[in-house]
Amino acid sequence: MEERYSKDQEEIYSHRMKAGKRTYFFDVKATRGQDYYLTITESKRRPGSDPDGPASYEKHKIFLYKEDFNKFIDALHDAVDYVRDELLTEEEVAELDRPRPTFDGEQPRLDGQPSPQPDRPAGYDLAPDLGESTY
Repeated sequence: MEERYSKDQEEIYSHRMKAGKRTYFFDVKATRGQDYYLTITESKRRPGSDPDGPASYEKHKIFLYKEDFNKFIDALHDAVDYVRDELLTEEEVAELDRPRPTFDGEQPRLDGQPSPQPDRPAGYDLAPDLGESTY
């Protein structure tokens, strides 16, 4: 069964984003019929019962199909805008917008220019880490 799974899906892009205790993986895959979809995986490390033993990982995965990409982006953008505009203080918004150093393979845009969509929060203009994803 695992062999069939790997033949049916081709991973063509992967980006890992560390965020505190969580890691997010954004993987673009294609079926044999070249239907593209995105998987977004949240992985959180859970310590094992033995402090010196192996840890386990709690994972949650979302499958997002190409026909829903624009609706998903619009809904996410609307939700982020609502939080920024209606729920956060000016100081909290300023903290979100301040430039941050990059971490763990994330790199700033190669052209050094700001994101072409000025409404987006800081961090949208990071180039992808095309390294191997392991989760």
